[in-house]
Amino acid sequence: MDARGPAMAQARGHPGSSAVLAERLLNLVLFVTVLLSCIAVIEPSPHDLMMFVLLIACVAARLPFDRRLAPLLILTVVWLVGGAMSLLEVATTEELHPVLNQNPIQYFGTSVYLGVAAIMFAVLFSSGDLIRLKLLRRAYILAAVLATVAGYIGYFHLLPGSDILLSDDRIRATFKDPNVYGPFLIFPIVLLIVEFLGRGFRIVDVMVMAFLLGGLLLGFSRGSWIHFGVSAVVAIAILFAATSSPRMRMRIVFLSVATAIALAIFVIALTSIDSIHAMFLERAKAIQPYDVGTAGRFGLQQQALTSILENPNGMGPFGFANIFGGQQHNVYMQAYLVYGWIGGAAYLTMVVATLLLGLRTARQPTPWQPYLIAAYATFVGEAGEGIIIDTDHWRHFFLLLGLIWGLSVANMKYRRADIRTQTVATAY
Repeated sequence: MDARGPAMAQARGHPGSSAVLAERLLNLVLFVTVLLSCIAVIEPSPHDLMMFVLLIACVAARLPFDRRLAPLLILTVVWLVGGAMSLLEVATTEELHPVLNQNPIQYFGTSVYLGVAAIMFAVLFSSGDLIRLKLLRRAYILAAVLATVAGYIGYFHLLPGSDILLSDDRIRATFKDPNVYGPFLIFPIVLLIVEFLGRGFRIVDVMVMAFLLGGLLLGFSRGSWIHFGVSAVVAIAILFAATSSPRMRMRIVFLSVATAIALAIFVIALTSIDSIHAMFLERAKAIQPYDVGTAGRFGLQQQALTSILENPNGMGPFGFANIFGGQQHNVYMQAYLVYGWIGGAAYLTMVVATLLLGLRTARQPTPWQPYLIAAYATFVGEAGEGIIIDTDHWRHFFLLLGLIWGLSVANMKYRRADIRTQTVATAY
C-alpha cells in the first residue's frame, strides 16, 4: 500500500479543506456576478442567471443567517406577499407591456428574485469579510468602466452601429435606459471619493473617477446628477462627522473643496464641446415637456394618488399604466399601486429602516467603514431619486440594500467583540 494513502485520505476527509474550496468558489462566483451586472439590456441578463449560481455557492459554503437580519427578511416577505395578492388583479393578462416587454407574472417573478438577492447580499457581507468586499469593489468598478467604455463608443460613434448604445443622443450603454445607467455608476464613484478623502491621492483611482464622471454627465439624466450630488455630500458629511481629529477634518474639507473645483473645471471642459453644451442646457431645465399636462409625470402622479386610495389591494403590475397610458414615475407610489397597501407599507418601511440603520452604523470606525459609508450615501441618493422614477427593479438598489444591512450586522458583531476584549483587558 502507498504510504501516502492514509495521509491523502485524511486530507480529503478534512472538513477545513472543503470549506476553503467552497469559500474560494463563492468569492469567484461573486466577482463574476457583480462584473456582469453592467449588462442589463436583455432579460434575463447574464447577471440574473449568475445570481442563481451565486445562491447555490452560498448554500455550498454554508453561510449562516444572522438573526439580526430578520427585520429585512420579514419586510421583504411582506412586500412580496402584498405583490402576490395584488397580482390577482391582473394575473390572467398575458399581453406583454409595450415598453418593458414583460407580463405581470414575469414582473412579479423579478420582484421575488430581487428580494432574495437583497437577503443573499446581506448574508454575504454580514461577516465583514474584507477579501469579499475588495472583490466586490474591483468587480463593480470594472463593470462600471466597461459600461462607460460602451457608452463612449456610442456617444462618439467610434464603431459602426454603435448608435444602439444611445437613447435620444444620451448614453444608455449596456442598459435599457440612461436613467438606469447613470445611477449604476454612482456607487463606485462615491466609493472612490471616500477612499480619496480618507486614504489619499492615487492617480489610477482619480483617472477612473474622472472617466466614470464623464460617462455620468453624458447620460444627461437629471435624476442621476442630483443623485450623485446628494450622495457625495452625504458621504463627505459622514466622513467629517466620524473623524475626531481636527487635522483630519481640515484635510477632508480641503480635499472636498479641491475636488469640487476640479469637478467644475471638468464639467466646463466637457460642455465646451458644442453638441454636449446644447444637450446639457436642454437637460438642465427643471421642467421638461413630459413632466406637465394630464399625461405628464406630475399629472399621472395625481392620478396615481387617487388610484392608491381607491385600490387597497393595488392594481398589479402595469395595471395603472394600462388605464392611464403611462407610469407615474415615483417608486413609493409604485409600491402601493403594484404591491397594494400591505406591500407598499412594507417597502416604504424597508427603505426608512435602511436609512436609519445605515445612519447609526456608518459613523462607527471599522475596517470596512469606507464601503458602508459609500453604500449608505449612494442609497440615500437613490431613495431620493425614487421620488421621480421607479427604482423597484434596479439590480444595484438591492445590492446596496443588502450591503448596508450586512455590514451593519458586521458592525454590531465587531463592536460586541471589541467590548468583550476591553472587558477582559480591564479584568486583568
